[in-house]
Amino acid sequence: MEWSDIIVESLKVSEHNIVSYVPDKITWQVLSKLENDTYFHMVPAAREDEAIGIAVGVYAANKRCAVFMQSSGIGNCINALGSLCIPFRIPMPIFVSIRGELGEFNEAQVPVGKAVAPILDTLGLQHFSPTRKDDLQPMLDGAMQLTYATRLPVGILLPTLLTGGKHAQT
Repeated sequence: MEWSDIIVESLKVSEHNIVSYVPDKITWQVLSKLENDTYFHMVPAAREDEAIGIAVGVYAANKRCAVFMQSSGIGNCINALGSLCIPFRIPMPIFVSIRGELGEFNEAQVPVGKAVAPILDTLGLQHFSPTRKDDLQPMLDGAMQLTYATRLPVGILLPTLLTGGKHAQT
């Protein structure tokens, strides 16, 4: 089973049938599978803060939404997380594909890729970064439970060691 299949199954088990996302090549390995599965309702967003806002609305409607984005977009949603999700205790799993790690070809991706975990730490949000496929399922199970137990967003960081990353076009 691929790492992306594990995420799809985890979203089903945890009843996250609505997914808001800003597409990127790495998370598309999951998102394309979600789009082809009638269980999921996919809501594309133009910006990451919009994806967070959609998830907030879904939670207000008493449903569950997962959010997908690339690490370079985490800066776009700091205010939505810090002034909406945290004070109003809105849970959601946020899947972040990490750029700027091993094998990165675009130097512009490195600074924010390195800053994702410290940004989440500064906001007081827990996050997990499975580097092996064998670690993914238990981390996802725990993260899904944790986000609703704490009523706060939880980050699931998807590092290059897990996903294979994004490579330059040849």
